[in-house]
Amino acid sequence: MSGTLIGAIAGVVLAIVALAFGFWGFLLAVVLGAIGAVIGASVTGRLDLAAVLDAVRGRRSA
Repeated sequence: MSGTLIGAIAGVVLAIVALAFGFWGFLLAVVLGAIGAVIGASVTGRLDLAAVLDAVRGRRSA
């Protein structure tokens, strides 16, 4: 699947959630989706959470 297709599907799903559950349901879906994306990227090794936390704290990573 291409990134464009995944983005389009995500947009349609979020639009349906917004129509069905209103603004707060939409916001909850976006937040939970973002958390899921971070966890998924961390598990697959595409994101190093230790480096992210160091950057947030203002430390330099090697």
